Amino acid sequence: MLVCSMIMCVLINARLSLIFLAAIVVLSAVLILVIRYATGIFDVVFKKYDDLNAGVQENVSAIRVVKAFVREDYENAKFREAAGNLYSLFVKAERILAFNNPAMMLVVYGCIIALSWFGAHFVVGGSLTTGQLTSMFSYVMSILMSLMMLSMVFVMMSMSVASGRRIAQVLTEEPDMTNPSDPVTEIPDGSIDFNHVNFSYGEGEGQGEETQDTLRDIDLHIRSGETIGIIGGTGCGKSSLVNLISRLYDVTEGSVYVGGRNVKAYDMEALRNQVAVVLQKNVLFSGTILENLRWGKEEASEAECVAACVQACADEFIRQLPEGYHTYIEQGGTNVSGGQKQRLCIARALLKKPKILILDDSTSAVDTATDGKIRKAFAAGLPGTTKLIIAQRISSVQDADRILVMDDGKINGIGTHEELLKSNGIYREIYETQRKGSGDFDES
Repeated sequence: MLVCSMIMCVLINARLSLIFLAAIVVLSAVLILVIRYATGIFDVVFKKYDDLNAGVQENVSAIRVVKAFVREDYENAKFREAAGNLYSLFVKAERILAFNNPAMMLVVYGCIIALSWFGAHFVVGGSLTTGQLTSMFSYVMSILMSLMMLSMVFVMMSMSVASGRRIAQVLTEEPDMTNPSDPVTEIPDGSIDFNHVNFSYGEGEGQGEETQDTLRDIDLHIRSGETIGIIGGTGCGKSSLVNLISRLYDVTEGSVYVGGRNVKAYDMEALRNQVAVVLQKNVLFSGTILENLRWGKEEASEAECVAACVQACADEFIRQLPEGYHTYIEQGGTNVSGGQKQRLCIARALLKKPKILILDDSTSAVDTATDGKIRKAFAAGLPGTTKLIIAQRISSVQDADRILVMDDGKINGIGTHEELLKSNGIYREIYETQRKGSGDFDES
């Protein structure tokens, strides 16, 4: 409508049609200014939405803690402040967008007045008939209605551009780690070699300086089928070490080999399929117990699931549930205890029959007797699998083939339980403290 009306006005009187050209220039300038400033505010608005949503999500997921510490008023005040900031920004943006309507009305009525004034002169001068002037009034209303519709589109675009930019950040994000051009898909065995590995999580935010290495000069060689215990204080790099095996992160210096090949040579999906990880903070999904177990092996039969649960000491409590293995697990596993959740996650990992099994403090919520049963089941049921057991309790790792003691991102000692008691001060101190305080150890 805009284009056709403009053409007809030019055909009737090209000089008089310059009025519309001037109107479009003025309106475009106003729209550019409005959109420029409004888009910047909407960029900030959506970031504030993130803060608001994060606060709500955090409070809903931790509602018991909020109530236990009587922090409802404090959290409500935080929410009101976040919502108030969002409101203020929206009002500011709407004030800018509100300039669109008066600018449009100014242009519309300015065009009508200019057309009436100059058109009358053209009619008196004989270069324009009254009928043609009347036609131009019809066309000018069509042009201006089209411009109003377009201005509203551009106003909406100022919000859409801010949203689209955020979506594009996700869609165009390139992963830091990618498969090689000709990846290896077969992993021959579970041997692991750390060759003088240094690892850092990246640069300090806003400082432009490299952070201190989380791991420093790790030189460790593990045979296939060996059981390795890993122990050390909080923040010493235990979890960072095992995350390098499945290439969740890449080393800063040195190299990590699995099955005699650099992990960077493997197809990442193939590598991670052969490295099963059970974390301390485990996640179960809404669905039956069997459906959760089959995350480890999609085509696993019920008999295979039962066998894995027997190894993980989960079968005994599953049998006591009203519907057994068909019991429905609520989102996040809220209808099972922490220890039960850990045992289900161990069983899920065992179903993969991996070359390497990593237990990252994954028996912290089970009693020592059950922990011992699980370790014995691993030894009998997974003889060829390399097992890395991260634990806080020495009783969880003392039967391992070798125990790795970590301190401040470095290997402080390695050996059997008896060897480390004689030669490693950190290990001996942990052992004595736990022996006196927890009663986990047999005095004999």
